[in-house]
Amino acid sequence: MIRLQKAYNENIAPKLLEEFNYSSSMQVPHLEKVILNMGLGEGSQNNKLIQDAVEELSLIAGQKAVITRAKKSIAAFKLREGMPVGCRVTLRRAGKWAFLDKLINIALPRVRDFRGLPDRGFDGRGNFTLGLKDHTIFPEIDLDKVDQAKGMNVTIVTSATTDKEGKTLLELLGMPFKK
Repeated sequence: MIRLQKAYNENIAPKLLEEFNYSSSMQVPHLEKVILNMGLGEGSQNNKLIQDAVEELSLIAGQKAVITRAKKSIAAFKLREGMPVGCRVTLRRAGKWAFLDKLINIALPRVRDFRGLPDRGFDGRGNFTLGLKDHTIFPEIDLDKVDQAKGMNVTIVTSATTDKEGKTLLELLGMPFKK
């Protein structure tokens, strides 16, 4: 069992049960999945950029990334339907716990001038999305092999019904929000 998952089962879930006065332990919010997404606008013209992003995102996630394709044609962006525009990975089970542990304890502290995450990334249903400007903060990425720094979005999907429950869950897991 992953360290963060063990902490959730032993400490965090009972605290949430007590704090929000749930009638059953099945009502306690938990992590459902973590989605990593890299949108590469220039990728439609440069196939090597997409392939590099897929490799790097696969290294970060520990799971093969999937290429995302354009749903509509947009002439102003020289984009046709079906062209590659990015890549994504959905992590479940042990992978989500391992990635979240790595994000909180290794990657975020490596961000320059990091003072905590703003809490405006919640969607109203307890899910949280954060944007990273540089994917090279992850230890798996070899800086010598990276052509350009790519941004990525990390979406943490929880079973919480409100932002307050979701934020409390993430705070107890160790997510560094701004005070």
